[in-house]
Amino acid sequence: MTPASSPTYYDRWQRFSAACVRGFHAYANWLVSISWKRFFVLSLLVLIGASILESIPPFTWRITEQVDGGWPVVVKTPPAVPSAPRPPKTKPSGTKADEDKLHYDVQIDDRGIRIKPVEPSEDVSGSEGAPSVQKPSLELTLPASGAAHESPELQEARQQLAEALKEVKQAQQDVADAKAQAEEEIQQAQDEAQSPHKRVRVIHIGEFLPDLAMLLIVSSALIKMLYKGRIQAEVKAAQAEESAQAEQLKRQVVEARMAAMQAQVEPHFLFNTLASIEHLIETDPPRAALMQRHLIALLRAAMPTMREANAGGLRDLGREMAVIHPYLEILRMRMEERLQVEVNVPDGLLSAEFPPMMIQSLVENAIKHGLEPKTEGGTLKVSAEIVHGKLAVTVADTGLGFGRAATAGTGVGLANIRERLLLLYGNKAQLTISDNPLGGTITCITVPYRSRSEEASQA
Repeated sequence: MTPASSPTYYDRWQRFSAACVRGFHAYANWLVSISWKRFFVLSLLVLIGASILESIPPFTWRITEQVDGGWPVVVKTPPAVPSAPRPPKTKPSGTKADEDKLHYDVQIDDRGIRIKPVEPSEDVSGSEGAPSVQKPSLELTLPASGAAHESPELQEARQQLAEALKEVKQAQQDVADAKAQAEEEIQQAQDEAQSPHKRVRVIHIGEFLPDLAMLLIVSSALIKMLYKGRIQAEVKAAQAEESAQAEQLKRQVVEARMAAMQAQVEPHFLFNTLASIEHLIETDPPRAALMQRHLIALLRAAMPTMREANAGGLRDLGREMAVIHPYLEILRMRMEERLQVEVNVPDGLLSAEFPPMMIQSLVENAIKHGLEPKTEGGTLKVSAEIVHGKLAVTVADTGLGFGRAATAGTGVGLANIRERLLLLYGNKAQLTISDNPLGGTITCITVPYRSRSEEASQA
């Protein structure tokens, strides 16, 4: 016994493909089973879930690292202190070196403006023996406020001078504050640069999740729309097949019922006919021989028709009339003068299609429930004609009337005829029952007119 061979890659791929196909069909069936409202709600939840998963592990990591010194220190240079405006330099009569070392001090207050020269701070020993240079100065003194001789222009100048003084003092204070703050920040940055610190690094790998969720939603919507049409087509095809099978089974049941009824009618009619022949052999041999010939003709015409009818086929009207003629002759010989028979079927209609055994059933009902119970008997008329493009076969009797005889049946035979017509022709055929103005009942079967000879020639 050889050991089983291990599965190849092709076999594994086949199993994997089959599993994927089954999963796809299961998912598509689930999509079709839910409503569009539920689909949109689930799509919204998928988008929200993708957004949440994008920012949490395992799709996002935050790594904390310990870092020792080495951060670059950015030193902010404090803003320069604005210097007081200086008057234009006047070129003294000294040397060029003395002019370069000349500085002035500017003072502004309520008393006025004073500009005085400032001696250089460096050593001037090298200039001993040099003649002193007269340095220019300027002093602008304002009279005291409230003087009687003070003009409006002077008052306005005094006010503007006071405001300028305030602005200068405020600017000096702001510069001092900014310088102190900058020095404090520089010192703090230097302290932090010298101490160890932590750094957090974030790694994202889930940026694709929202796009993947949107792709899943769009593809699911397409599958839901397309797969639903496919399922509906499959369901309609299955329903049509089931309907066809049901119609076929129903037709077979009706045909079986008709065959069973015929099987019940024929022995009864056959036994009565044989009994009549036996009686006529003793009393009227020629008449017995005539009835025997009619019975043989009836059997020759009826037996093939019964076998074909069991198969559910359609036969021409001529073959049906070949059964009806000997049947009526036998009944007329049995009932004698109590039964008058009229057959009016044109030869041109004998090739028309007609379901088997229906005319015989109508004739049997007319004799059994209409004419036989009537003491004086009556007339039975069988006719066929074209009415509005359809074949109408009528069986009329002058008996007691529909449902008035003591032998009235249950109506199963007529119900079977209606059901059989519905299966064969649908709404295009019908069975109508009406009262005969001469008394009795008129029964008419109407079917679409189709000639079997024309169909045979076309085939």
